[in-house]
Amino acid sequence: MIGIGIGFKWFIFVVAALVATGSSLMMVTRKNPIHSALWLIVTFFSVAILYVLLNATFIAVAQIMVYAGAIMMLVLFVIMLIHLEWGAQWKRRLSFAKLIGGVVTILLFLQVLAGVFTYSDAGQKGVYSAQKLAEIGNTRAVGTLLYGKYVFAFEIASILLLVGIVGAVLLAKKRKD
Repeated sequence: MIGIGIGFKWFIFVVAALVATGSSLMMVTRKNPIHSALWLIVTFFSVAILYVLLNATFIAVAQIMVYAGAIMMLVLFVIMLIHLEWGAQWKRRLSFAKLIGGVVTILLFLQVLAGVFTYSDAGQKGVYSAQKLAEIGNTRAVGTLLYGKYVFAFEIASILLLVGIVGAVLLAKKRKD
């Protein structure tokens, strides 16, 4: 994002981060799964804006196309297909599963906070330096790695998505029979 002032970038970052945080909180607090899915789409779009601010345009476009487009259509299809009525049957009383879920949520939140406060950039350097990335572009670098070095992981992920779709259809079919 060349040519845009640092103050404007900071403003867009703060707005996108607040929208992402607020919409993710709305997503996990909604009782209706369709409303949760719609709030998740808002979260995906605001995260894509954050990727654009980081000059990761390929990841931003992939975020919108893959997550907000394909995956959310899959999630909405599955929700409508299996009619998630069991979510409305939860009682207001405190159960063991809710207690364990709350403890795990607090532990994960503390782990994220620990990661934020103890972050250091001591990881391995990648094959693409900043100069080489500027030469060939983000899209070509990601494509070369994705369809070269990581093609096996990419294919396994697509098979897992296919298994999820088949499983959802089988679950819905068993309910109708």
